[in-house]
Formats: sequence, C-alpha cells, structure tokens
Amino acid sequence: MKIKLETLQHQIDALEAIEQAFPGMDNSGTDRDANYIFANPLVNYRYNDKANIDTKMETGTGKTYVYTRLMYELHKKYGLFKFVIVVPSPSIKEGTRSFITSDYAKQHFSKHYPNTQVQLNVINAGDFSGKSGRRNFPAQLSEFVEATRQNINQIQVLLVNSSMLHSKSMSRDDYDQTLLGGETSPIKAIKATRPIVIVDEPHRFPRGKKFYADIEDLKPQLIFRFGATFPEITSGKGKNRVTKIDYYRGKPQFNLNAVDSFNQGLVKGIDINYPDMSQEEANNRYKVKSVTAKELVLAKNGKDYTLTVGENLADVDPNFAGSITYAGGTDRELSNGLALQKDMELIPGTFTESYQDAIISEALDRHFAIEQENFMRENAEDNAPRIKTLSLFFIDSISSFRGANNSKGWLAKNFEKMLAEKLTDLIDHYELATSPREEEYCQFLKATLQSLKSEHQDVYAGYFSEDRGSSDTDVQAEVEDILKNKEKLLGFKDGHGNWVTRRFLFSKWTLREGWDNPNVFVIAKLRTSGSDISKIQEVGRGLRLPVDETGHRLNQDEWPSRLAFLIGYDEQDFAEKLVGEINDDTDVDINHEKLTPSMLEVVIKARKKDYPGKSREEIHDEILDKLDDLGIIRASGKFRDEVEIDGKKQSGYDAFINLYPEVEQKSVVAKDRVRDLKKNKISTKVKLRKSNWNQLKDLWLQLAKRQMIKYDDSVNKAAETVARDVFKDIDKKIFVLDIKQIVKNEVGFDNEHGAYISETKTDYAHNYRTMPYGKFLKQLTTQTDLPVKLLNDLMVQTMRDQLGNRKEYINEKTLANLIRTFNKQFNDRIRTSYSYVPLEFSGSTSIYNAKKQDFVDEVDASVLGVYSAQATTDDKYLYDRPPLRYDSTDPELKILQRTYGDKITVFGKLPKRAIKIPRYDSGTTTPDFIFKIDREDKPVYVIIETKAENMRLGDEEIRTIQENYFDQLKASGVYYRMATSEDEVHQLINKIENGEIEPDDIIN
Repeated sequence: MKIKLETLQHQIDALEAIEQAFPGMDNSGTDRDANYIFANPLVNYRYNDKANIDTKMETGTGKTYVYTRLMYELHKKYGLFKFVIVVPSPSIKEGTRSFITSDYAKQHFSKHYPNTQVQLNVINAGDFSGKSGRRNFPAQLSEFVEATRQNINQIQVLLVNSSMLHSKSMSRDDYDQTLLGGETSPIKAIKATRPIVIVDEPHRFPRGKKFYADIEDLKPQLIFRFGATFPEITSGKGKNRVTKIDYYRGKPQFNLNAVDSFNQGLVKGIDINYPDMSQEEANNRYKVKSVTAKELVLAKNGKDYTLTVGENLADVDPNFAGSITYAGGTDRELSNGLALQKDMELIPGTFTESYQDAIISEALDRHFAIEQENFMRENAEDNAPRIKTLSLFFIDSISSFRGANNSKGWLAKNFEKMLAEKLTDLIDHYELATSPREEEYCQFLKATLQSLKSEHQDVYAGYFSEDRGSSDTDVQAEVEDILKNKEKLLGFKDGHGNWVTRRFLFSKWTLREGWDNPNVFVIAKLRTSGSDISKIQEVGRGLRLPVDETGHRLNQDEWPSRLAFLIGYDEQDFAEKLVGEINDDTDVDINHEKLTPSMLEVVIKARKKDYPGKSREEIHDEILDKLDDLGIIRASGKFRDEVEIDGKKQSGYDAFINLYPEVEQKSVVAKDRVRDLKKNKISTKVKLRKSNWNQLKDLWLQLAKRQMIKYDDSVNKAAETVARDVFKDIDKKIFVLDIKQIVKNEVGFDNEHGAYISETKTDYAHNYRTMPYGKFLKQLTTQTDLPVKLLNDLMVQTMRDQLGNRKEYINEKTLANLIRTFNKQFNDRIRTSYSYVPLEFSGSTSIYNAKKQDFVDEVDASVLGVYSAQATTDDKYLYDRPPLRYDSTDPELKILQRTYGDKITVFGKLPKRAIKIPRYDSGTTTPDFIFKIDREDKPVYVIIETKAENMRLGDEEIRTIQENYFDQLKASGVYYRMATSEDEVHQLINKIENGEIEPDDIIN
C-alpha cells in the first residue's frame, strides 16, 4: 500500500497564518551582498527576534508536513532556497528524514510544486571521519553550502540534531578543505549562506542555553519554531516571580492547541485502563525520601532503606522483581530507566512479572477487539477498505525481550504464549464464518499463528538503542520494519500476495519521540515513566488519525478512532493528569468566580461572525449589558452565586456557560475525548424516540436502499478527451527531464568589483533519472483508471511527435505531472456527470438496522456530536433530551435550541453515517439535520447540511454530491439545502411552511 498525503484544512490555516506573519523581502538594494549567489535573498527585519515566527501545533496534527510545505512555499514566492532544520535528537532527525525523503511525500509535493525538488542533506556524527588522515568536510555539507540560487528548481535543506550542531566537528576551523573559496569552519560556512532556520520541538532549545546559542551562531535571517510545547522563562523573585511561555512575539502566530485538536477530532480519542491489584499490594508503597547521583533512600512506615549504585531493590522488598538496581547518575535512574525524584512513590507489586503479564493480556484483548472492528468495517460503506491495527509496548528492559545468545527473554516467551492462546480462540470462532470479510480475517489469523510458531516469526518486533549495528539478521529485519517500512506495516499483503502479520511492536523508550505510525491503536506501558514526562507526549505515538489499506487518512467523521492506553496501577491518576495537561494548553483563562478578559474575547469573536457589521466595542457592550440584565454578573465582573433564568436556578458561571458554550469549547476538552475506563466503562448512549423516528419510516425505506453511482455515457468520452488534451502538454510543463546538474564556480578579480565568482552549469552526462516504461505505464493506469491501450497509444504518439523519442522523459516527475493534471481536469468535468441508481438491497447504517427494517434503540453520543449542552424538553425532537449533542455552536447548537412551529412534527440532528451517500471521489457523506413539515397534500422532509461561513476545503464537493443524491427524491417531498447560519435555516422552513416554495422552486 501507499500512504496518500492529503491536504488538511488546519494545516492550510497554519500556512496562511505564517504567510500573514512573514515580514516580506528586502528589495531596497542597499546591501551590496544582496545578490550573493550562494546565499538566500534578504528578508525584511532579518536577524531580529521580533520577526521570528512561532507555530504551535499539537502532537499528531502534522507539523512536519507544515514546515516541509512551508519551505516549498517560501521558495516559490520569495526564492528562498537554503533552510536548516534543527531537531533535538537523532530519533527525531530520523523521523524527519524519513518523511521528507519518502516517496509519498515527494509525490504529494510534486503535485503542488511541479519541477521543484528538496535536496536533503543530513549531517551525522560519523560524517567528519576521514580514512586518509585528512580532515575533510562531509559531501552533504559541501552540497548545501556551495549550491547556488541559479538552480531555480532545487531547495537545499540541511538537517542536523542539537548535539551534532554543538559538536567540535561543526565549530573547528582546521579542515584541510575550504568552502566558498575560503571558509574552513562548517558553522561559518553555513552562516555565509544566510539560512532560514526551522526548529522542531522548541522546548528543547530554551533561549540563553547552549543549544539555542548554537542556532544563533548560524546567524539565521529568520527562525521558524514548530512544536506542541515551547520553552518557559522566569522573571522576578519571591512573590514577584513570574513564569510565562517564551514566544518570539508574545504569542504564537498560529495556535492549534491540545483542546482544539481533541475537540475538533484532529487526533484520536483516548481510553485509559489498568489492571487492578489487591488492596494489600496497592498499600505496599515506598516513598523516595532522597535521591542523589550515588544514593537512593526509600521510606515506608517511618523506616528508611538506603541503596547505593548497583544495589538491588529486591533487597528492600522481594516484590521489586526483575533484578532492578539503582543506577544513579545525573538522571537518578533505576536500571530499568525509571528516573526518580523526591516524594515519588514506588509500588513493588507493579514490578512483578505477573502484573506485567496482566497488562499484556489486557492490551491483547483491546488489540483484537479494535482489530476486528477495523478489519470488518461493519458501520462503514459496503466493502470499505480494511484498516491495519498496530500495538506498541513500552517495556523496562531489553533483556526481558532479547535473551542471551539470540534467545528470547521471559517477556517475549510470555507474550508469545498469551498471543497464541488468543489467536487460537479467535480462529475457532471465525472457522464458522459466513461472510467473505470474516473468512478473510480467519485466514489472516491463521497466517499470524503460523508465523508466530515458525523459526523466524514476523508477528512482533522490537527496537532498542542497543540494536543499532546489530549483526543479527532477524533483529535488523525487525528494526528495518519499524523504522523504515511504515507502508509495509500498514498493509495486509506484500507484493507476492502473502499476509503481512507484523503488528505488535516493542521498545524501551527509543520510540517515544521522532517515530510515529498512524495505525497504532493500542499502547501498553509495562512500567511507569516518572512524573516529569508529559502525559500528552506519552500518548503522542498513537494520536495520529489512521489510514486504511488504500493509504487514505480517515477523519473522525468517516471512522471514529480511539487509542487504548494501558498503564500500571501506580499511574491510576493518568487520565486526570492528561485532561489537566490538555486543559492547561489554552490561552483562555477560565475563572469560575469572575469573567476574565480572555473568556469575554471568545464570546466577542463568536458574535463578530454573526454580526460582521458591528464594531468590536458595540458587541463588547451588548454582551456585558445582557449579562447584567440577566443578573449573571456584578458590576465588578464577578459571577453571582445564584441566578434564576427560565425558572432554573444555577450559579452565575453555569448560566454564563449555558449562554455562551463556545467558551468551554475553546478551553476544556470534551468529556468523551479522554476516558478513564475504570470510571466510565460504558460509552455515553443517546436513546432514540422511536415514535418520532417512525414518522420518517417511509422516507428511510428509500434512504436505506444501497445506491450505485452511474456515470453518464459521456464520461468515458470525456476521460479520453481530457487525456488527449493533457498529453498535448501545450504549456510544456508536464513532460520534463529529471536531471542533476554540475555547478562549476570560478573565483575571479577585477578592479571595479573586487573578487567575484562566475558560475557555469552543465548537465551530468547520461545521468538523467528515469524509470522503466512498464512501471511508468502501470502506475499511470492505476492512478487514472484509463485503459492501458489508450495511455500507451498517447505515450507513443507524444514520444514520437513532441519528445524526439527521448526515453529520459519517462520519469517520476513526468508521471506525477500527468496523474495530477488528468485527475484535476477530469474531476472538474464529472462533478455533475453522474446519477444514483438504487440497488435491490438495503444496508444498515448507524441509525437503521436493514435486516430488521427498523431504527436502532440508541446510538453513541459521539456520532451526534462532541459537545453537549442543556436544553428544555421538546416533544418533536428525535432523541431523549437534555442534553443536546452538537459539533459546532454556530450554526448547529443554534438550530437545535430554536423553537419551531406546529407544522414541524419532528426534527433533529442526523448521526454520522446515518445515510451514507456514496461520493464520486470515494467514501460516503451524511448531512447534518432533518425536519419533517406537515402540509395539506403530503409531508415535506427538509435535509440540511451545515457549514461555517468561511467554507473549508471540500465543502463545495460535498454540496454537489448531496444535492445530486437528494434531487432524485424530490418527488418524495425532499428538500435539500447547505446552510451557513441558523437564520438561513429558519427562513427556509418558514417559506416551506407558508407554501412559498414548491419542489421545483427550491434554490440551492
């Protein structure tokens, strides 16, 4: 399978915010070195911290994508072509390298930036070692420094981690080579290129510390920082001591915080669980009384236990199993890597082999429960692509996984035994399978068990820091799969049709940062990680939204996904701490006692969208007047202890939130996004009012019919016409050469200009990048759905008539250009060139059971909306209420809270996947609301799709698809409308109720 990078709206929003904050270029011509060909063009306000830009994006939302695309954008718009990416660790460096150089990233960016390539130069620790005894620069450093801006199709990127940048190799100036005709220091040579620096994980580079000083030594014109966390600065002493986040301009120029990421469904939801233990074991706790580099003192029941470096914790309590010793050192660690600090509590029972087995067993149960859902896709469209399910285990010791002399450690043996038992039980269950998908899953399970029992199993893999450089072929195969074969792990079968059974991954903490796989659905921690580690960071490896086997990213509307996070009893407050971290990650200062300026600002911004003609000051005064009239706040701004509104008594704060729910949406993570399964074992359900839904039964019998998209007879002809037009390549931008160039620089001198450099460029002789024609044609056919014969005929004709039969034009750039151009032009043509044809069978959806021909009794609250709000009872509503469930305050909540006239007999929000309208561009869609209006002749069903006023990517496509689908139901009294406001919906309903709109008069 191939991952498909897709443009996501929040990432476009980030790029637009950065573009708005970018200071622009200095075209004044006053700098005599402005046109220095080895350096970037000059940026306005360069070398000024106030011009630098901060982008805050939560883990799992794609910051690497954003800063990679940013480089393309800055190159395209401003000619900037030299960037240095600085990351804190080798593992993050490897993750960045892997993304930028991946085939799927290259193909994606080639669609947006044709004929532009990133030349990634990675500096590693061993690159400066020379075998000849001479001290030479690494080739990739020379490539970066001496590239010139005259190669307009290339972006030069230098990727380096902080320790490498800080090393003597980068700062020394006694090399036996020179760069730029005289520089003998790598740092000074990079500085001469006037680089743009991108900093990943900025909290690891606090200003005033050595690693940030190294960045300053590069003399970057501009610094872009990307991260979920930024460094803090402290000023003052004692009572005047103030700590705040250190942003360049006082605040980030784009802020996608944790609350927004979870509430907007940009990351997976999280379910947290842990195995119980007896009260006696739970009460057996040791507190860290003191800890130094050489000594650990534990305390229990008034007695102290002292351990020096190398002494075993089992000497204090035999339940400290696993030969764990005090390792000490600057990190004050145990031998299993657990960092200690004063007042930390240790529970010996969580260190035992039996307790770790309990976590593994629970993790396997969760894995297979999720895997069956992801494989079957029962609530998705028919024959929906499967989703590979991966699980990640963090363990405390490599020796428990890899034994001596290539043997298996006790943990690996126990894991294999438990896994084999669970596989056998599942196979017994699916042996009686009747559906093709269930039979497939049974084959997958059998292949897994067969591999598990083989000499060289491919079911689970481990990666540890000690594995680097291992000569064991099995170990290297495991490491290769985890680090570099992401697409292989996400697929179900290899190129030979064999099942890919690898889906259980083990690591110490090596994979805690810099590595991610979107299909990690289970993370199990077999030991605590200490109190200093960010909880968001710990769950971060599993937060990304998953992809299906076609490489398509599945948003929460298409397929709700959650991460099962298994921990030990000693971290039973993990969920509470995680929610606290998420809620702290917001710039809204929530105060239950007093209305704060930031709370008021959220309301003002929301109202400004409703009333764009009003000034901010007018809206501000109207809000305060309303709060005062309702008695919610005092003149001082404090909330009243109690207020009565519509006969209901509540606190002033609660009344304020009920009036303006958007405040908590921007500051508090929704309740079901992070769940502690020990406290919330059953997901929130919403009960249907069957009597009201049955009023829609006649309509639903039609909606339940599965639909086939039938293209007009003209579509095939249109496809051929588009293809022929594309192959003509009138603008000469599709068929291109993929070529490297040799750049030769000569230093000269004249009396007027002094030293100067002349540059000549020549192509590498016979060194064009090409690809086999068979592979080229196969990929072109697969990704355009055009007949092989047509494509071959067009290629032969184009090669003969336009390209002089030069095979060098058959390359990946040409391929990407053809695919991108054809698909765009073809999709533009067929958006309305198809119709829906009902099939002879019905399908179940989230709201309807096709076999029983009846509505379900209840649905998960999450399919109705992330947020909840109190509301008065309305007999016409489709569900028991309060509370109401919704995804947006405006217009969804406003539509739900409105009172409707007597002619409306039922109304309500449609659950996600309630109708599942097939999309011509794959997937399904379901609108948001339904209203039944009684009229004298026959009832009318008003179907509403809601969108924000500023339409997002794909909204117009959704409107076209839904409109096309519901047009066929006009005879049944169905009206469809996409609306951006509650008032628009209200006006439409009034016109229908009053007979002002007939079926043929509806305007969309």
